[in-house]
This record gives sequence, C-alpha cells and structure tokens, in this order.
Amino acid sequence: MDAPVNPLLTVWDAPFGLPPFESVRPEHFKPAFERGMREHRVELARIGAQADAPTFHNTMAAFDASGRLLSRVESLFHNLAASATSDALQAVQREMAAPLAAHWSAVYMDAALFARIDQLHAQRERLDLSAEQRRLLERVHLDFVRSGARLSGAARQRYAQMMQRLAELTTTFAQNVLHDEASYVLVLQDEADLDGLPDFLRAAARQAAHERGSSGHVITLARSSIVPFLTFSRRRDLREQAWRAWVSRGERGGSHDNRAVAREILALRREQAALHGHASYADYALADTMAREQSRVWTLLDQVWSKALPALERELAMLLAARDAHGVRDPIEPWDWRYWAEHVRREHFSLDEAELKAYFPLSGMVQAAFDCAQRLFGLRFTPRTDITTYHADVRTYEVSEADGRVIGLFLQDNFARAGKRSGAWMSALQWQHRNGTESRPVVLNNNNFARGQAGGPTLLSLDDVRTLFHEFGHGLHGLLSNVDYERLSGTQVLRDFVELPSQLFEHWIDEPEVLKRHARHWKTGAPIPDELIERVRAARRFGQAYEAVRYTISAIVDLAAHAAREPIGDIVAFEQRVLAERHAPAVAGMNHRLPHFQHLFSGSGYAAGYYVYMWAEVLDADAYDAFVEAGDPFDAAVAQRARRWIYSSGNSVEPGAAYEAFRGRAARIEAMLRERGLIEA
Repeated sequence: MDAPVNPLLTVWDAPFGLPPFESVRPEHFKPAFERGMREHRVELARIGAQADAPTFHNTMAAFDASGRLLSRVESLFHNLAASATSDALQAVQREMAAPLAAHWSAVYMDAALFARIDQLHAQRERLDLSAEQRRLLERVHLDFVRSGARLSGAARQRYAQMMQRLAELTTTFAQNVLHDEASYVLVLQDEADLDGLPDFLRAAARQAAHERGSSGHVITLARSSIVPFLTFSRRRDLREQAWRAWVSRGERGGSHDNRAVAREILALRREQAALHGHASYADYALADTMAREQSRVWTLLDQVWSKALPALERELAMLLAARDAHGVRDPIEPWDWRYWAEHVRREHFSLDEAELKAYFPLSGMVQAAFDCAQRLFGLRFTPRTDITTYHADVRTYEVSEADGRVIGLFLQDNFARAGKRSGAWMSALQWQHRNGTESRPVVLNNNNFARGQAGGPTLLSLDDVRTLFHEFGHGLHGLLSNVDYERLSGTQVLRDFVELPSQLFEHWIDEPEVLKRHARHWKTGAPIPDELIERVRAARRFGQAYEAVRYTISAIVDLAAHAAREPIGDIVAFEQRVLAERHAPAVAGMNHRLPHFQHLFSGSGYAAGYYVYMWAEVLDADAYDAFVEAGDPFDAAVAQRARRWIYSSGNSVEPGAAYEAFRGRAARIEAMLRERGLIEA
C-alpha cells in the first residue's frame, strides 16, 4: 500500500500558491521540515562548492533564492502555531525548535558560503552593483557576522548550542503564556456580577461563555474582554480579581511558570553578546538598529518619562475628583484606574465609550481601512469567498492596483478564540520579490477582538479601531513591497523602522472626514454626529499620560534587563527594583510584566527593542505632519512619497535615508510630544 501523500510536499496549486489548509495535519510538519532542511543544505553546498569565483548572481542572488520549501513550511507552521494551535501542533513546535535552530545556525556558520559572501563584501566598492544589490550584500553579510560566522573552535560550537537552547526556551515561554491566558475565565454568576456592564460587553461575555461550552457570562484575558470589564464593572472586588489574573500571567507557579525560563534566556543572551565582543545584549541588539547605541534610546525614554510623570499626576487629580464627587473613599488602585477614567470621560468630556462603540462595528471599520488605502494608494480589496483558509473566522481579499493589476492577497483573522495567542500581529505566508520568479505577497493580519453575540455586531472601542488600523498598516507594508530580493522585502527592516508604516496609518482614523464617512451607528446607519467627533477630539489627550507611563516603564525595564552585565537571579525582584528606582507609579502599572512579556521572550525580535514603538512614534507623528502641512490628509503627492519611501522600499534603502527622502529632513520629536499632550500644542 502506498504511503499517504504529505500535502506540505506537493505542489501548492491553490490561488496565490496558498497551502492546502484543509489537508494539513500536525504530523505532516516534521517530515516536511526535515525534507526542507535537507534540500536547503544541498542548495547551499552547491553554492559554496562552485569552482567559479563568487559573483553577485551565483552567490548572493542564489542564496536569497535558496530554501524556498523550508521557508513556505515554516511560514505556514508559525502562523498556525500562533493563530490556530492545538496540543499536537504545540508538541511539534517543542520537538522542532532545536533542530530548526541548529539548521539556521549551520546555514550562517557555513564556512565555504561565508567565504564567498565575505569576498564579495570586501570588493563591494569595485563591483558593478545596483543600490539594492549592494544593500542585499551588506545586509546578508551582516546577518552572517551577527549569527557567529566569524567565530571558531569552541566558541563556534557553543554558539550553535546556545541558539538551539534559546529556541526551545522561547517556544516554552510563548506556550506558557498561552496556557495561562486560555485556562482562565472570570465567571459572572448573576446580575450583581454584571453590574455596570453595557449591553455590548454583556453580549461579548455571553458569547465567550458559549464558545467555552457553558451558559451565562465569562470574562477572558483577551484584551478586548478584560479592558472593557475593568472600565465598566461596578464590582471593585471582581475588577481586582480580573486585574490580578491579567498581570500575573507567567508567574503562577507549576510547570507553566516563566520566571526561570526568562532568567535563562537573559543569561544566554548575555553570553551570546559576549561572544560577539559586546558588554551586554543591549549593545549587541542595538548595533543593528537606527538607534545604534544605548545612549540614544535612554535619551528618548528619559525625555518622555520626565514629561509623562507630571502629566500622569494631572490625570490622577481628575480621577480623584471624580471619585470624590461620587462619595467614594477607597484609594485608587491599578484595577480602579480605567473605571474612574471612564467617569472622567463621561463627566468632564461628555464621552461615553458605550455610546461611541455603537458607531464602530467591525465590518464598517474594516471598510474604513480599505477605503483609506484606496484613497491614498489606489488599492482595491475584493473579497475572495472561494478561497479556503485555516479557520472560518478568516476573511480573504484580493488586492489590486487602480489599473486592475493584482498585487497580492490579504487575510484578516479578527476574533479572539481558544488556541490563538493574545495580542495583534501581522505575518506573511509569502513575501513579495522578483528573484527567480515573480512572487506576490500573501499577508495576514491577526487581531483578538471579542466577538459579538451570534447574530449581533462586533463593536469596537476606539482603541480597538486603532489596533485594526495599526496591523493593517503593517499589512500594507507587506502588500506594497516593491523589491527584487526576498531578504529585503516588506517588513524585514530594522526593528525601529518597522513600526513606522503601522503607526502612521493609525492617524487616518482620527480624521473627521474618515469618521463621518465610515463611523455609522450599527442599528440606524446614521453617521457619527459632528458634536460626538468634537467630544472625541477634546478628550483625545486625556489618558495619554497613563498610556505613556505604562509603555515607557515597560521599555525601561526591557532595556535595563538586557543592558545588565551581571546575572539576574529573580526577574520579578529586578523588575520591582527598576520600578522603584524610576519612581514608577504603582497605580499605572506596566504594559507588560517580564513573566509574560512576549515581545522579549517569545523570540528575540523586540529584545532590548520594546522602545521601537516610541522611536517610530517620533517618525510617524512627524511624517503625518507632512499631510497636515499639505492641507489634505489624502494629498496625492505626499501619499506617493509615503508609498515610495515608507511602504514600498522594504529594506532596500537604509531607513534613515528613506525617511529623509520622504520628509526632506530628519524627524523631529516635537510632533510626538504634542500628540501625547506632553508639551503644549
């Protein structure tokens, strides 16, 4: 009897080269990974063993085109592991973490291959290379160096071992957070437990209970569930329960506790940096960023921190006044902040989130994002209901230019559910490039919105809408990519540039003309009233200090942990020490505590790099001012420059040069500080 065919190893002949989702099983991945790694090693050995002298085409272009089978299997696997995981898939993830890390270590320590790349790099001034070809050569050479290609002997062997262990640990960290998030619900037993919850939140809590096979109402640790609960619930005791569950993810003891995991990750990263000749991991990580060094990051963080603390005191005074006006004498604790902030919004700014959410049904906000992309860049998003994906929640759209030319595929997965990690992110099943073949991008957006009750709408908060626009901005960065080489495509840019396209796109949801066109009441279809828009704009800066403090202290703790030159024995004690040294207000808390800080410990992408959102915020606020100065948020000339230099160039241009080509100068910090209300407008 013939062995069953592994669908991962067949030709993927679905539209846009999508995988046969309906046929893929967890057991298919291990043999597909093993074959993909074997084929990749053969391809690389062939490049390294060539008798001909190295040229850009026989070495660099060939390297960029290698490993396509492994790449497509990895892309699918990582997407499923994040968006639709299972016990079986997680087992494969644990089993394959070390072998995959060993493979990539071997790739970037391949002596014969690196010798050819190093020779080309040394001759780069004399080679007849295009600007993009030179950028590819420089970036790939640096990839090899930063991955240990110059190490030898015992150091080389130790480095490979460390990379394998780090892959295992980061996988464990992510799975532990997912376990804590998926295993917790706050059950609301009766009407008293529902006190204060608006209809939209009751519907979402009822739907969450239904999805978990029970009746009644439950609050989950999905942000779009717990944040509204902390905002509206009149039950202070239940708010405290929910808040403590939220902030204690990853440190509940037992087999899913992340404290020892994070401690070992930090130790290995210090050792990794030392092997590269750096005094700390922060020095190693920042060497390949726009910031380049710790001092520039600390300057930015210190500047914002010094202005955010007094601004938070002003916000706290408004909360205390609201509390006192209601005859309440309890101190304001972290689980109380959002509750009393909502009172301030209602009573000081006449803004009620429940009233506002009625104008933000998910379907309308998706169309708002599409419409802005069309008005800015000429893009059209056409539903493709004939395409099968990995989950019924996923919506698929063909993306075309104004002239009808199809440029890619966009998948949007918007709802929180069991088996999906928290947060919001963009990924790709396929990157745009023209190396060897014309590859059109297949881009995914994942959000975690609380689904409305069956038959009813999913209503978003304004923060949810910004999240949707943010991730869509990342999606545009992938979809609009226009480069020759895959390594330089889309969002594969320096970490402190990658958030610019996403954060820039958030600005359009604040434009009154966008709100008037798309923010329509889910029942009546009436557009959002002008006076409600004015109330939103009047309240826009309220709460910015709270968010700035929570974000900045998280970035400070991240950088401090990765700048440490001595072992950190207890990550929680270290975190508390940094908070005390910085006089961080306990009432505000942090965006992410170390035991569940997935940006840092579910991979290395944001390690010593959580600051990048603020770095990019300086860029995006300054960039949006170009539209303001033009007098039109959809000014065609500015939009064309934004597309060329911010959304389409990928990593083919040094990011500082790309920004200056767009703006005509370097970015200035004042626009960001004004937006946050940290200096006078």
